[in-house]
Amino acid sequence: MKLRWSTLGRGTLLFAALSCVCIAACGHSSSSESSAQGTTAPQAATFPPAPAAETTGGFDGARAYKHVEQLVAIGPHSSGSEGIRRAQEYIVGQLKSFGCPVEEQDFHAPSTPVGDVAMKNIVVKIPSANPKIILFTSHYDTKRIANFVGADDAGSSTGVLLELARLLCARKNAETIWLAFFDGEEAFDLNWADPDNTYGSREMAASLALSGELRRVKAMILVDMVGPTNPIFKRESNSTPWLTDIVWSTAARLGYEHVFVNDDATIEDDHLSFLKRDIPAADIIDLEVPYWHTTQDTLDKVDPRTLAITGHVLIESVPELEKKIR
Repeated sequence: MKLRWSTLGRGTLLFAALSCVCIAACGHSSSSESSAQGTTAPQAATFPPAPAAETTGGFDGARAYKHVEQLVAIGPHSSGSEGIRRAQEYIVGQLKSFGCPVEEQDFHAPSTPVGDVAMKNIVVKIPSANPKIILFTSHYDTKRIANFVGADDAGSSTGVLLELARLLCARKNAETIWLAFFDGEEAFDLNWADPDNTYGSREMAASLALSGELRRVKAMILVDMVGPTNPIFKRESNSTPWLTDIVWSTAARLGYEHVFVNDDATIEDDHLSFLKRDIPAADIIDLEVPYWHTTQDTLDKVDPRTLAITGHVLIESVPELEKKIR
């Protein structure tokens, strides 16, 4: 993803020093990545406990954190690697243990900079009497960097989506809800340049358009890098305004206005695959972190409280989304 900050904020000067004009979010910044090669970072940290699930709409930040911990323990899992096959087994196994209906959607990206790569999107489809779809998404592949475990990028969002699945698969929802875990978000090359990125989300959007199901998707919410302590989630300016409004107003109602702030950022991410096909979409991400795309993106960077905040906002946004698209 390429990023342009519309307003200055936390970490701006640091990022300016690392990359002169713009950064590629979950894509690549050669200056920042190369500076951390060979650095050994701690793999765990002691954080205050996540808030009790009964205070966060049932979303358990400690459970979400455990998923991140398991994904980090797998090690690097870039697309096409043995590591990602282990990550896929873990995600699918957890989803099935929750009673979720799981589809493994295999596909090939034939023209990557490293050749043909087998990929897999993992999709949960929770049915309802209403065919309109609310789609929650994350990517689960890690950047193709030696020793990069991607605790925040993309372990944090994958952990949040797994815990969200546990809640949503166990209840009756007014609308059909899907959750998609995308493969191939990260660029293989050093720089984020089309079409070397967002392979999984582009594949899903294209497949749904071909089948005619895409028109059923009324809202797509992407989470990506939602683990840091003291997070700041800015309103992504490509995103659909009414959808962003629902998420951000829900956050404010829950007391998280200091986290979901009203500053703007412009980010290229998996949500663009759906926006380009006229599907309302929004992105939740905090990219202003010094460890982005370095080997320092380790478990000690992920705070269970932040996972709980993100999940609380998502689960409480569902009724508002259902009212909007009804």
